[in-house]
Order: sequence, then structure tokens, then C-alpha cells
Amino acid sequence: MLYLGPETRLASLIIEPSHSLIRQSTHSTEREEPLNGDGFGIGWYARAHDTEPAVFRSITPAWNNRNLHNLARVVASDCVLAHVRAATQSSGVNEANCHPFRWRQYLCMHNGDVGDFRLVRRELLASVCDEAFGNVYGSTDSEHFFALFIDSLLEEEAPDPALRMARALARTISRTLELVHGAGAVSSSYLNVAIADGERAVVSRFTDADDEMPESLYYFTGELYPTVRAKHRTDSRQAAHAVTVSSERLTDDPRWTAVPAGQIIVLMRDRGPEF
Repeated sequence: MLYLGPETRLASLIIEPSHSLIRQSTHSTEREEPLNGDGFGIGWYARAHDTEPAVFRSITPAWNNRNLHNLARVVASDCVLAHVRAATQSSGVNEANCHPFRWRQYLCMHNGDVGDFRLVRRELLASVCDEAFGNVYGSTDSEHFFALFIDSLLEEEAPDPALRMARALARTISRTLELVHGAGAVSSSYLNVAIADGERAVVSRFTDADDEMPESLYYFTGELYPTVRAKHRTDSRQAAHAVTVSSERLTDDPRWTAVPAGQIIVLMRDRGPEF
């Protein structure tokens, strides 16, 4: 789940909706396995205090972590990323493997798989710069994908930050597929990825499988949840362009829209999603 808009409590995003992320951790409705109990993570921005986001991660299931519930009740932010995890066989259950992952002001999370990741892990790490390599602390394909993104972003020269992020994400997907196909992998890659820097975000919904759709992904534009704002921050235009992206619809509101397959969407303040 990713949110970009006026400041809102974390609980109004991850706990209170009828099909909240906490609910999805036990009763996911659009996956074969409904349980996502191998840890969780939440990242949020408080730029009045620091340009780098805060991250809280744990290997306990999200549904019974009392610290998460207490924190979400009182913390508010205008950019939030949250993730519940179902570990694959190739990556252990430990805190380093919980999303979102952080580098400088960026947060990244992933739903899916890099096809036959074990075949490409060594070459993938060898292909990135020292700074990207040094930011890998766990064993997940997701964090290694983020290292490729860091490397691609550092090479990007586009002056606009949103365009730079979007191009870097597209290039990262291409580089990942080049490595996977070059290694002779037979498994498809599923790359639903969300990356934010606190002011903007880029999100992909992608798979290279010929006969399957990517993992589910939806977006909602507008003020869906109660917000916590100071009197001088009642910008109705900003609220109208708030965007929530989630693997499954958080509510029954019919305005939830599926992200088109094979697309990258760019989210920025004061405007709607751009494809």
C-alpha cells in the first residue's frame, strides 16, 4: 500500500479500511495463498525533521503486533508505504528481508518474484556500483532489484526528478529481464514495484509471462480517509489529488481502478496519476 497526499494517520491507511492491509495479511482475496504472515514493514516521511524516511519493520505477523497498532494510531504522514510479507522459499524470515527498503530519501517495496532469482543473484550484484551493492543487507530478490534501481537512478541524467525515477524503474525492469533471460531462467518475473522519495512516487505493474496477468494492483484518487491537518493546510486541491495504491482494494468504493498491465504510473502532488 502506498499513499501520497495530505497528512493522514497511519491507522487510517493500514488498519481502519474494511479491507485494510492488516486484513489482507490474513485474508488476501486476490492471491492463491490468503496469508501474509512472514513479517511487515511501514515507511513514512516527516520532512520537517529529516529528509530520510522512518522505517519500522518486524518479523512478527502484522495482525498481532501491538507496537504497530499503537504507533499507527498517533503517527501521521503525507507519504506512506506499507507491506505485509509472504516469504518465498529462497529467502528467510528476518528483519532485513522485510519491505520497504531504504536508500537515502527513497523507499522501495515489491510484490512478486524475479524469475529464477538464484541463477542471477551473483551477476546482478556484480553489475551494480559500490553504493548500490553496499545497500543490500538481506537475501530477497526484491532488495536486489532495488540495488539495480539505485544503480540505474545514479546513471540517469533527466533533470525532472519524477521522470528520472520513472526512467530508472523502466531501465531496472529491462536490466532484470536481460539477466533472467540470459541465465536461461524458465520462471517468469512478476514486478509490481513501488518507489517513493517523499514528494513523488513511481509504481509498476508488470510480468513477462505470456499467458498470465501481473499481480493485482489498484489506485484510488481523492480523499478516501480522514486526514489530520493543521488549519493552514486545508488545500482542497491537494486533497482531491491524493492517491492511494494497493495490491487489493482497501474499500468497496467503486472508484478504485486497476493499474493497466505493463504500465508505470507516476504520482506527484497536486495532480492525478500519469501513465
